[in-house]
Amino acid sequence: MRVLLVEDDVSLSSFVEKGLKEAGHQVEVADNGKYALSLCMAEQYDVAIVDRMLPGLDGLSLVKALRAAQVGTPILFLTSLGGVDDRVEGLEAGGDDYLTKPFAFSELLARVTALSRRAVLKSTETKPELAYGDVVLNLFEHTATRQGTPLDLQPKEFRILELFLRHPGRVITRTMLLEHVWDIHFDPQTSVVETHISRLRNKLEKPFGDTLIQTVRGAGYKLDRKDNGEG
Repeated sequence: MRVLLVEDDVSLSSFVEKGLKEAGHQVEVADNGKYALSLCMAEQYDVAIVDRMLPGLDGLSLVKALRAAQVGTPILFLTSLGGVDDRVEGLEAGGDDYLTKPFAFSELLARVTALSRRAVLKSTETKPELAYGDVVLNLFEHTATRQGTPLDLQPKEFRILELFLRHPGRVITRTMLLEHVWDIHFDPQTSVVETHISRLRNKLEKPFGDTLIQTVRGAGYKLDRKDNGEG
């Protein structure tokens, strides 16, 4: 995950940056609002963590400017301004979540992860067709083909394939699949995901003699012709 951290407190910034990097994320740091605005306009981030009290351009104004420019990066306010009115003001400005200082890093990490996941699941793409190589999904007609051959997919299988096609090459976790396909926001402790992935593979891969849906050990699955997982 690529994270932009906008914080002018050097010690706090270093602490958060170190923790996020140890969790495997890429982190870019901005110590003022104007620089953060220029970064967000030029680069793409999965999540931005923004302090409200910033030099140059305060966090609230920064977020308002980003939303006015149609920048949809999920934003977590991280600030000492913890009153109800402050939180409401931050969310109404375009923030997606609000965490007050002092905080537990584990909670910060969980919130950042949740924001990133939510952004994936709420993709706003509206193309009538999604394609990856010779796989084509028509969202309007609700049909799927590979090499021009119709695929007889059940509704859940169609939804799984749609999620993969919207995010080719990106790891899709079991939690994401449960939320996107079944609208389940907890782990039901069943093999429902694995069973449907297996059925989809039998229809999408077996007749064509190759592998498209890769298993990424300990993470989930991804749509990728190159096998970097278990297969």
